[in-house]
Amino acid sequence: MADLGKKAAVINGDGTGPELVNAMLSVLRACNSQIELILCDAGSEQWEKRGGATYIPDTTMKLLEECDACYKGPTTTIPRPDAPRSVAVTIRQKFQLYSNVRPIKTYDRLSPNKKLDFVCFREATEGLYAGIEFKISEDVAIAIRKTTRKGCQRIIKATFEWAKQRNIKKIFPITKRNILKETDGIFWSEVEKAMAENPGIQVEEYYIDNMTQQLVKNPERFNDSILVSTNLFMDIISECASGNIGSIGNVYSANIGDSYAMFEPAHGSAPKYKGLDKVNPTAAILSGAWMVEYLGEPDIRNAIFAATEQVINEGKYVTYDIGGTAPGSKMTEAIAEIAKQKLRK
Repeated sequence: MADLGKKAAVINGDGTGPELVNAMLSVLRACNSQIELILCDAGSEQWEKRGGATYIPDTTMKLLEECDACYKGPTTTIPRPDAPRSVAVTIRQKFQLYSNVRPIKTYDRLSPNKKLDFVCFREATEGLYAGIEFKISEDVAIAIRKTTRKGCQRIIKATFEWAKQRNIKKIFPITKRNILKETDGIFWSEVEKAMAENPGIQVEEYYIDNMTQQLVKNPERFNDSILVSTNLFMDIISECASGNIGSIGNVYSANIGDSYAMFEPAHGSAPKYKGLDKVNPTAAILSGAWMVEYLGEPDIRNAIFAATEQVINEGKYVTYDIGGTAPGSKMTEAIAEIAKQKLRK
C-alpha cells in the first residue's frame, strides 16, 4: 500500500475514551493503514490536573493544526459554569467544521423488523452551541441562539451536494419556524434557494416536535433521504434516531469543513465503565474507518464496515448493549481479523 503522507491527530479522551481509541487503532493497524496516527490528550481529566481556560492543551492544538484531519475519542464536558467549552465544540468552531454528519443504518440481527438507512446533517458551529449565555439577575439567565446566513448557506449547500453525489432524491429540513420566525426564517430561506437551484430533489419540512414522534412511530419513511437542521435540533433528532438502530454505541460521525475534518463516535465517555472492557467499540471503529477513507484509504474503510456488519449480524462476539456477552476487546479482535481477511481477497 502506498504511503499517502497523511497525518491525523488522535485524541485519547476521557473515561472509556482511551480504550475505545485503542480499539480503533488496533483495527486500522490490522488493516495496514499508512496514515500516520499521532496520539494526544484533551478533555476534562487532563484539565482537572493541569487547569487552564480550555480542555485542549496548546501542544494538542498545535498538533491538530499540523495534521490533515483528527480523531476524537469520547470526552467529558463538565456541566459547571466555570468549566471550559467542550472539546468537540472548540474544534468545530476553530476549524469551521460546519457539517456534523451522522448516518443512521440498522443491522439485520438488531432490527429484524425495521430497515433504516438515512443520514442526519447538523449545522455544528453556531445555534445554541455558540455558547452565548449570561445572567441578568440571580434568578434569570438568557441563552442566545445565534443563526447566520453564512452558517445556514454552508450546511444547506453541503446537504444538497451530498444528496446529488449519492443520488438521494429527498431532503427533510427540520425547524420550529412557526415559533422561531427570525432564526429559523433565515435557515428556511436558504433551503428555498437551494430548492430552486436543485429542482430534482424533493424537500419536505418537519417541525422538530412532530419529527421526534415520527422517528418513534414511522422512521422508515425517512429511508434514502437526508435530515438537516440547526445545531441543537439535529443533535436531539440524531440521538432520537439512534434509538432505532440498537445502541448509541453504533452511531459513528464526522465533522467536515472545507479543508479539515474531525471524526468521532457520537456517544459520550461513559466513565462508569472505564477499565471494565464492556463498551461497544462499533462507533469508535467505524469513525476511524471513515477518517482513513477521507485521507485516501477507501478500501480499508469498506473492509472495516463490512467486517463490523458481519460481526454484529453473527452475534457471537458482541457487547452487552447489543445482546451479547463479549468484552469490547473481543469484539474488536473479531472485526480486525475479518477486515484483514477481506483486504487480502
